[in-house]
Amino acid sequence: MKYKAAIVTVSDKGAKGEREDKSGPSIRSLIGDYYDVEEILIVPDEEDLIAQALKILIDEKGVDLVVTTGGTGVSPRDVTPEATKKVIEKELPGFAEIMRIESYKITPHGIISRGVCGIRGKSIIINLPGSPKAATECLSFVLPALPHAFSKLKGSTEDCGTQI
Repeated sequence: MKYKAAIVTVSDKGAKGEREDKSGPSIRSLIGDYYDVEEILIVPDEEDLIAQALKILIDEKGVDLVVTTGGTGVSPRDVTPEATKKVIEKELPGFAEIMRIESYKITPHGIISRGVCGIRGKSIIINLPGSPKAATECLSFVLPALPHAFSKLKGSTEDCGTQI
């Protein structure tokens, strides 16, 4: 079964058409064989607009996986983690932790990311950095865990407590 996915690029310049979105298409290339990518949205770095987009994608459009890219750093306009925290019901801290750990092995700047990952309903939200390279690297670190996470989230009790 292929789950439905959406990508939300968070960028003031991208939302104004002043910068081409390269991260969204890079992420789509990475996950397109495994997930039906239904939408790639570009929203400005506005906490309420980001949160609204996440809610609409999950609650109204039934998307299983929402991947955000951008807005996870330390600049004053970086508010993607705050928007995500507003809409998730449970955090998936291991996802964000492993992305930072593995990113740090590539660059010390990897620990600057404040990305959050979590669950809303039966859907997963993953915050990624804004650069295409960092976004695809980080997502590749957690992709292997997603099938099992979705299986459990959707109600399966098979393989609980066993090694995979």
